[in-house]
Amino acid sequence: MTPTWYGDAPPPDMPPPGPAGWARIVLRGVPLLCLVLGGLVLMLLLRLIERPVFGEKRPVTPFITVFVCRNALRLLGIRLRVTGQVTQGQGAVVTNHSSWLDIFVLNAVKRIYFVSKAEVAGWPGIGWLARATGTVFIERSRAQAARQADLFRTRLSVGHRLLFFPEGTSSDGRSVLPFKTTLFAAFYAEELRDTLAVQPVTLIYHAPEGQDPRFFGWWGDMTFGGHFLHVLAYGGGGAADIVCHPPLKVRDFDNRKSLAAACEAAVRSAHSG
Repeated sequence: MTPTWYGDAPPPDMPPPGPAGWARIVLRGVPLLCLVLGGLVLMLLLRLIERPVFGEKRPVTPFITVFVCRNALRLLGIRLRVTGQVTQGQGAVVTNHSSWLDIFVLNAVKRIYFVSKAEVAGWPGIGWLARATGTVFIERSRAQAARQADLFRTRLSVGHRLLFFPEGTSSDGRSVLPFKTTLFAAFYAEELRDTLAVQPVTLIYHAPEGQDPRFFGWWGDMTFGGHFLHVLAYGGGGAADIVCHPPLKVRDFDNRKSLAAACEAAVRSAHSG
C-alpha cells in the first residue's frame, strides 16, 4: 500500500468557524447534502432497471453523477475551468491527486469511473458514493496485479473510461508526486495494448483570496470531517483548473515505465506549483 504523504511542512491551521463560518456551513451544507442524497437515491432506483438490462454498462446513471457534481461545486463556491478536450469512449485518464474534492471536480466534466484504493470503500459517506457511482476498488500490490488487470479489461471492454491517480496518495496540491507504474501494466494486456489510449490530465486548485495556497489540499493526518467543514466555511471564491493533454497511445511506448514517465511529464508540464 502506498504510504500517506506528509510533505515538508505541516498543514495550515484550521481554526474553528466563527458565527459567520457556521452560517455558511449551514447555507452550503444543507443544500449540498440534499443534492448528493437526492442524486444517490435517484441513481440507485435507476440502477434497479439499468443493471438487469445493460449489465456493467451504465448509459443513464452517469449523467446524474455529472449533474450532482457540477452543482455541488456551485454550492461550494468553486469555479471550474477546463482547458483542452476530454476524449470520448473507451480509455483511461491519469491525473494528479490533491483532495477529496477531486471526485467532484473530475466527475463534473465528463462521465468517468474512478479507480481507488480499497480502503476508500469503507469510508463513511465517501465510500457509499464511490460504490454507487461505479468506482473500481483495487489494492496497489504486485500480488494483485493480474486480478486487477482482468477487472480493468472487463470495465474497459464495455466502454468505461477509467480514471487513475498514479501518485497513489493525495498531496497539498502544490506539486506532482512521482507516478507509480504498477497499474500501467494493465494497459499492456494483449486485447488492449493496440487500441487503448491514456489521456494525462492536470488538476490545479486555486485557494480563495486570503487563504493558504494549500487550502484545498487534503493530506497527512488531516481528517475528512474537519477539512470538509473548513471548505464549507471558507471555500467560496476558489477555483479548480482541469488541463486536458493529448491522449497517448499505449502501443507507442515499449513498457509501463516509459508510458508512466510520459504521462507524469505531461501532467507536470501544466502544473503551476
